[in-house]
Amino acid sequence: MTSAPKPSVLFVCVHNAGRSQMAAGYLRHLSEGRIEVRSAGSEPADQINPVAVEAMAEEGIDITASSPKVLTTEAVQDSDVVITMGCGDACPIFPGKRYEDWELADPAGKGLDDVRRVRDDIKARIQQLVGELEPTATS
Repeated sequence: MTSAPKPSVLFVCVHNAGRSQMAAGYLRHLSEGRIEVRSAGSEPADQINPVAVEAMAEEGIDITASSPKVLTTEAVQDSDVVITMGCGDACPIFPGKRYEDWELADPAGKGLDDVRRVRDDIKARIQQLVGELEPTATS
């Protein structure tokens, strides 16, 4: 039997500039490429929140190469897990997908201390998600 395809996760928030970018950065980092990662926004901003970039840099994760992207139906269809963060009803629902809504404070306009709290909350959730999506390591 062939190995299962890589699980894929889509993070969605309104502006795709803070929460979803931090979550995508953590998942890319912690899964080391074993999970496909996407992020998008229902109303994407012009750029990633610089305070979110700074907070992630403190963790050794560079998200400066990312940019806010518009949410597409294809992105949802191509993902196994869709995690929304305050985008309300903007996210299309497809049968057979796993949906989670993470209640997280919006880091927009917040200082570094507030963004760190959001970042740390996201990190804990991502660590749990990685544990759920990755089968136990076999040697």
